[in-house]
Amino acid sequence: MAVKLADLHTHTTASDGLQRPADNVRMAKAAGLAAIGISDHDTVDGIEEAMNEGERLGISVVPGVEISTFAEGCDIHILGYYTDWRSDRWQDKLRTLLNGRNRRNELILEKLDKLGIPITMPEVLAEARRTGKDGGTIGRPHIAAVLLARGVVGSMQEAFDIYLGSGGKAYASAPRLSPFEALEWIREAGGTSVIAHPGIYGNDDLVQAIVRAGAEGIEVYHSDHTLTDELKYGELARQHGLIVTGGSDFHGVREGEDVFHGPIGYRTVDAAVLKQLNPAWRI
Repeated sequence: MAVKLADLHTHTTASDGLQRPADNVRMAKAAGLAAIGISDHDTVDGIEEAMNEGERLGISVVPGVEISTFAEGCDIHILGYYTDWRSDRWQDKLRTLLNGRNRRNELILEKLDKLGIPITMPEVLAEARRTGKDGGTIGRPHIAAVLLARGVVGSMQEAFDIYLGSGGKAYASAPRLSPFEALEWIREAGGTSVIAHPGIYGNDDLVQAIVRAGAEGIEVYHSDHTLTDELKYGELARQHGLIVTGGSDFHGVREGEDVFHGPIGYRTVDAAVLKQLNPAWRI
């Protein structure tokens, strides 16, 4: 019997993706997947639309969220799957994270201005609307899109490499949740916590500390992971009895560019892992 596959890490216009939630589901269906995770940054606003499309197409939609945290000078992302995403209390807590994200955006624009690249927030919002975003979180990819539209950079990746990524000329951070607090938030919301793309942090001691603090899973398979990363974090998962997850980290398709991180289905896991993330799951 053929293995049924799941891509558990994708983004939509609810945060910093370029495609609507229903579009992601349709692309997952076209890619032959059995399940797709909707894991927008600090919001669950895209899940309802995705769920409706998944029901129509007969594909499982995994409700998720990617919480942005900060520790030891490093951006750390914690995925939360199968939280009580319709809960007003959970949604209110996630909205508090937007304040830190908005302040970070302001700091980035201030740094760009000092570099002789003046960009206003209305300009960022206009670019976000142009690419189909109609609310929710605004983040670095939207600023990157302005840099690209202006010709300051030649690609979204270049915008992050030179200006917006960790160590970039305009990189900034505002006070945010710690990864340890995020684990507790997800637990309180009834979800399962997973460390996202550990291979990009360059701090395995911190990854180990998060595991010891109670992370339930680790994203072994990711578009930016090497085979060495996969083997290393797969072994870490085995040693600690962690759930092994994976996904493309799809952010959308922009005309004339390679897909940022990877296309839907570029990294997958056996859909049977959904049973580990949520014992009530049925396919």
